[in-house]
Amino acid sequence: MKHTLSVLVDNEPGVLARIAGLFSRRGFNIDSLAVGVTEDPKYSRMTIVVDGETHSLEQVTKQLHKLINVLKICDLDPKEAIERELVLIKVNASASTRAQIIEVVDIFRANIVDVSRNTLTIEVTGSRDKVKAIEEMLHSYGIKELARTGRIALQRGSKSE
Repeated sequence: MKHTLSVLVDNEPGVLARIAGLFSRRGFNIDSLAVGVTEDPKYSRMTIVVDGETHSLEQVTKQLHKLINVLKICDLDPKEAIERELVLIKVNASASTRAQIIEVVDIFRANIVDVSRNTLTIEVTGSRDKVKAIEEMLHSYGIKELARTGRIALQRGSKSE
């Protein structure tokens, strides 16, 4: 089962390496990892997506709590969280297919962020399902490159970790 962990940490060098190392030592493969400074520059939020049993993950969470730089950890319930991904997709776009690609981009409310003679670069922001769906639609035109941020998430409403 996939788990999305939101981990609030001190914004200091080496924290990311220690946390990633802890998951690695425990045999967890990190599916997605996004880190950024929060509203307070002293802290960073790490959004970590891992696949594993709840019991094993609880053990890792307990060990994370022991790290000095870790302030809060929350295993986000998908029903109680807002999750988004950002993907840049460079797709082949000939004169004959460009209009069709633009139509797909409009349907998914994505943005074209770069145009060249033979390619379009598209920015897609949304849920994992939305990103997957547009990627499948654009696949037939020939995806040249793809870069994704990984999942970021926050708990819904006024709740905080």
